[in-house]
Amino acid sequence: MRVNRRIGAMVAGAAITALTLSACSGNSNGDGGDGGSEGGGSASEVEVFTWWAAGSEKAGLDALVGVFNEQHPDTEFVNGAVAGGAGSAAKDLLQSRLQANDPPDTFQAHAGMELLDYINAGQLQDLSPLYDELGLRDVFPADLLERLTHEDEIYSIPSNIHRANMMWSNPAVLEENGLDPQRAYGSLDEWFADLDTLQEAGVTPLSVATAWTQVHLLETILLADLGADSYSGLWDGTTDWESAEVTAALEDFERAMSYTNDDRDGLDWPEATQMVVDGNAAFNVMGDWAIASFEEQGKALGTDFMAAPVPGTDGVFDFLADSFTLPVGAPHEGGAEAWLETVASSEGQTAFNAAKGSIPARTDADPADFSEYQQTAMESFGQDTIVSSLAHGAATPVATLNAVTDATSKFTSGASDLSAFQSELATAAAAG
Repeated sequence: MRVNRRIGAMVAGAAITALTLSACSGNSNGDGGDGGSEGGGSASEVEVFTWWAAGSEKAGLDALVGVFNEQHPDTEFVNGAVAGGAGSAAKDLLQSRLQANDPPDTFQAHAGMELLDYINAGQLQDLSPLYDELGLRDVFPADLLERLTHEDEIYSIPSNIHRANMMWSNPAVLEENGLDPQRAYGSLDEWFADLDTLQEAGVTPLSVATAWTQVHLLETILLADLGADSYSGLWDGTTDWESAEVTAALEDFERAMSYTNDDRDGLDWPEATQMVVDGNAAFNVMGDWAIASFEEQGKALGTDFMAAPVPGTDGVFDFLADSFTLPVGAPHEGGAEAWLETVASSEGQTAFNAAKGSIPARTDADPADFSEYQQTAMESFGQDTIVSSLAHGAATPVATLNAVTDATSKFTSGASDLSAFQSELATAAAAG
């Protein structure tokens, strides 16, 4: 996997439900679509393990299931979604199941380096033959294929592409405080000047939420200050974490956090985005899945809210993708392969992404099937410099991201100073 260029807590009921579904999955009886008996090759059902349990994510999953039911009517879909924590709750439960040799038939994971731990543990099957069978090398872009490949093998099929480096704003709040909502910020300093104006007026300039959203903000600040090549160098070892340029970027992150809401650690991303929707904050930095929070409430892009790349990152596409895997020991391997076929299909990707707000991984998708924002994202992904997201599993293994998150949480809570923060980030990256 090359990384040198170009999303609360788990509720007990959800965990019990997911475990119960798994138990049922392994013991059900039926012929299934392949006519075989239960076991590794069975297509009688497929337990699909995700964190898509609410909002646009659930809407996207429901749309994908609709296509799956049409394409594979003899395979029963079993929803293994686990709510909470932007995927952290699901990942914790998934890890427990994998360690207990009780895998779901397929599970959602961010494409890229997030998969490395599963690969090294021998928990995933190579999907390269399925890529060849379905002709996916011809319809997925080369940059994406390179990020999916590890030692000449591919272990997941992406359902979408998201852009992380997006800034959302409420134009009414800006106008009320004498600021131009159409302004295109050329740098963080230009943006910070307007954030100062808002703060002096008693307005929350920038909403943020719990630790992972703060890491999300951190990565976009690093990207803005360092540029695409040096940002990517943080993850491949060619940029020195202890350098003066990184220090300056971390100082900008510290400044950005000074504009944020005091209750941030008690919120998750939908609540932080809702602050902008409601006019209780002027700006929010979040991936483009946030657009659903506005559109689901009848807000119009360009009138009720604005969207632009984070200042200083125009021309760069901070990439992440949701993808699906085939675990070793999947109880219904035939069902998993059927699900993966739907995920990869043009019909599946169109239905899923039209509902979720992301863009298809396939290059043959018709832009006319998607919203105004999605069309601009498709264009940007095709022409911008692509980099890999830190906060969303594309740039680093899970252990590195966890260490970065711990260091960031300590720093933003005041438990460490900037020098210690920088050293902890350098240690985290080196250990990865």
